[in-house]
Amino acid sequence: MEPDGWRRVDSPALAAWAAAVAPVAQAVVAQAGSEAWRHGGTWFVGVDALPNDAAGAVAGGPGLPWADLPLAPVPLHRAQLSVVRSGYPQADPDETEAAARFRRVRDAAHLDGLLPVGPTRARMIREPHAWVLGVGLFGGGPGAAPTVVWPGSHRILHEGLAGALAGHPPAQWDGVDVTAAYMAARARVFATCDRVEVALAPGQGVVLHRHLLHGMAPWTAGGGARAVAWFRPLLPSVQAWMA
Repeated sequence: MEPDGWRRVDSPALAAWAAAVAPVAQAVVAQAGSEAWRHGGTWFVGVDALPNDAAGAVAGGPGLPWADLPLAPVPLHRAQLSVVRSGYPQADPDETEAAARFRRVRDAAHLDGLLPVGPTRARMIREPHAWVLGVGLFGGGPGAAPTVVWPGSHRILHEGLAGALAGHPPAQWDGVDVTAAYMAARARVFATCDRVEVALAPGQGVVLHRHLLHGMAPWTAGGGARAVAWFRPLLPSVQAWMA
């Protein structure tokens, strides 16, 4: 992984994979009901929505071109199919103004793998991903709600979470409330790291370190929609995630 915690990937083989997947992705989106769209109907979350196999292949097409990726081959889960369209983000009826503002002003910045648990929605490390890979499928370009990254944030977040986990048995790390440490580290990222927009054209990829803070910018382009397939294979434990 690059020292900044992310890398753009351009290769003919990855572009060919995206071209084979895009028609299937468009069919999935076309069949989705209005209840599948969030934030005023501007974001299709699409968790596990892409019907790929363990090699990343869809409908008999090519698998992911591992030779062109800075990643070791692993069996893949069904990818998230994240689709955004003009107007993103709108506020949902049941969310607070603070949550809606964070999405608009801070790009809904988050660290994958931290889930809200229990009535207090305490953040815990429940999905220890090995890495994060996004590939543009259709639409895209500047202004079309690009991915946002904060280079170097993976080191700050790792340090903050390690402090929260210290003193707890490693086998119990998935039950530790890391909310305060995460919020403090995220604030430090906003104060010290650059904000970088990463627009993905169809066939372009981006690889993120598993501890990298990232998000999605508001839509400022013309009409249309853009889709990104996201892969996040899991590690066997939080200990491996923190290694």
